Amino acid sequence: MEPSPPLRLTAEQEAQLSGDCGEAQAMAMRMVTGVARVKGATRLVAVESVHIDSCLFHGRSGIDFVQRLVDAGAQCRVPTTTNVGSVNLRHPELPARSPEETRDGTELMRLYGRLGVAQTWTCAPYQLPERPRFGTQIAWAESNAVVFANSVLGARTDRYGDFLDVCAAISGCAPYAGLHRDENRRATHIIDVSAVPLAGEHVYPLLGYLAGQIAGTGVPVVTGLEDPGSVTGDQDLGRGTAGSGVGAMRPTEDDLKAFGAAAASSGGVALFHIEGVTPECAELEAVCDPERTPVTVVGPADVARAQDELTHAEADAIVDAVCLGTPHASLAQLRRIAALLRSHGREPRLPVWVNTGRFTADALAADHPDDHATLRDAGVRIVTDTCTYLLPRLHDDWSVVMTDSAKWAHYGPGNLGVRVVFASLEQCLEQAVSGGR
Repeated sequence: MEPSPPLRLTAEQEAQLSGDCGEAQAMAMRMVTGVARVKGATRLVAVESVHIDSCLFHGRSGIDFVQRLVDAGAQCRVPTTTNVGSVNLRHPELPARSPEETRDGTELMRLYGRLGVAQTWTCAPYQLPERPRFGTQIAWAESNAVVFANSVLGARTDRYGDFLDVCAAISGCAPYAGLHRDENRRATHIIDVSAVPLAGEHVYPLLGYLAGQIAGTGVPVVTGLEDPGSVTGDQDLGRGTAGSGVGAMRPTEDDLKAFGAAAASSGGVALFHIEGVTPECAELEAVCDPERTPVTVVGPADVARAQDELTHAEADAIVDAVCLGTPHASLAQLRRIAALLRSHGREPRLPVWVNTGRFTADALAADHPDDHATLRDAGVRIVTDTCTYLLPRLHDDWSVVMTDSAKWAHYGPGNLGVRVVFASLEQCLEQAVSGGR
């Protein structure tokens, strides 16, 4: 096997690595250059933003690592946002954790706050006011954030794991490898969904779930959707329109968010294309050679199978609670939940928990007080800073949870020991209002 070409650094990067810029920079650069060599990168790329996932507590090593950076005086060199943590800092009791879990999770989040990050605590940084432009190089962690940035915004990031993400933030650079490079953004699989009726918004996460199973860690391109017009990072995509969905002329950001999160869960998809929809794929030939790329045809039976795989409870199981907002709910989704609850005219009989970012929760309260009041008066629990599927438990008496999230349905059983019913948002809220059966 031929040796990899050498990694070449700029003079500034050499100074960072040698310690001329301080121990924190040197520590970060040792990590970044080490990974770059493993990936065969010949240079590093400057990144414009970083999204950190290391702030989610997995063990004492996470605290020890960031404490060392803090003690060395580390500060982020580029704008940096934080993924969800283990604790709802605004309301630590919601959801409940043990005193030890709350202590350790809070300590880790506070330490990251000392690095000069924007303390956003959301898995959906693309829903914040400032987000990457098309073509910009970034270093994002969290699987759904990565796939959304690459696919919907057309920014460029590889999948960054714990510790490497914060090192990219401190050094301001990342290995020029993986999806940072043009050639790795080509589609590896064509998925034809022209036979699938787009009969509800829940179809998008199911298609994403299938795409992940088909493509694995590859790059799928989806064909067969009706032509909805091009999507770019600057377009709104109906984010402020409650009630928009699959039946609209084009998929909304929430549809694409659900697709990507599902594909990243069932497979390792970090980039997808949809012909005529996503910004790098105005036509199929832009992302692959159609004659040389394997094609998988997906039909209604495949979609039904995916829904069955995501539903682990028996048909006659009694639902104990409804969990929504994975990835974090957008403002449009929160408003739609409020509108659907108003249409029922009754308060839910089941607990309804919705994960969202604190920025989005604050925007709902400030700009849409009627919708905020509807959710509050209905007893809907808004969870910020974390996500319900990450917990070791939700409630001692809950064994069956209904969700509209393929990601929640994929991870919830293993993380929480619950059985899941996957359904559309309308079905989830209908179940919540009518009761467990």
